[in-house]
Amino acid sequence: MLGLMIVSCGSKKRIITKKKNAPQRTERVAVKTKTDESGTPAETPSEIVVNPEIRKTFANSTEEYIASYSEIAQEEMRRFKVPASITLAQGILESSSGKGRLAQEGNNHFGIKCHDWTGEKIYHDDDRSQECFRKYKRAEESFEDHSVFLAKRSRYAGLFKYDEDDYESWAKGLRAAGYATDKKYPEKLISLIERFQLYKFDEEVLGTPRSERTRTMQTLSKMVTHEVVKGDTMYSLSKQYNISIQELQKMNDMKNYDLKLGQKLIIKSN
Repeated sequence: MLGLMIVSCGSKKRIITKKKNAPQRTERVAVKTKTDESGTPAETPSEIVVNPEIRKTFANSTEEYIASYSEIAQEEMRRFKVPASITLAQGILESSSGKGRLAQEGNNHFGIKCHDWTGEKIYHDDDRSQECFRKYKRAEESFEDHSVFLAKRSRYAGLFKYDEDDYESWAKGLRAAGYATDKKYPEKLISLIERFQLYKFDEEVLGTPRSERTRTMQTLSKMVTHEVVKGDTMYSLSKQYNISIQELQKMNDMKNYDLKLGQKLIIKSN
């Protein structure tokens, strides 16, 4: 008996199994930043692409910078009382919206040089060739160092006498204290703050709209007070300031006519 064995060979298909939770590709867009005639970073189209499926587009590189660092600037404001609007405006101006070499390679967003510095360094042409600048591991360290730089140096002590939402005085005060040699430095900062409404970040920290705080301060500045001295009575004060006793009581939340030496009474509030 003859047995015949037939063997057939076929091609095997390769089975591909997709891995779960495979890392998604991340894309980056390189953007060249230009400056206008005033030295302010020009509005250059820019975008950050986290992955091909989730895209967040900004109108320009400055808006990208604000979105990236506004929370850090606000935290610095809470810790050191430096207006977030000023911090952001300086960062935008000094780092060309984060696209300058010092920011890119040294995480230095404020052009702070190596004075009294023992950390890493980066050399860059500025007023002179290859000057020494501070280098940080993370951008957040640059923001903190900027706050400490202003808060701990006596030359900038006068800045902290201004209200935290008075960005005009802060901008002018920085120039007067010698932070920058550019005569137009205050105007550039103020222009950035108003163009991109950076003052809103101050308002969020303070919890009060700037316009409301300004009205309150104006009201207080117009307020007339009187310090009670020996011999003063509600009647004599009403005659002296041409105001009724009832109005005096109402403005000072008084329930009787009693006065104390040294007591401060509001006489006029508008």
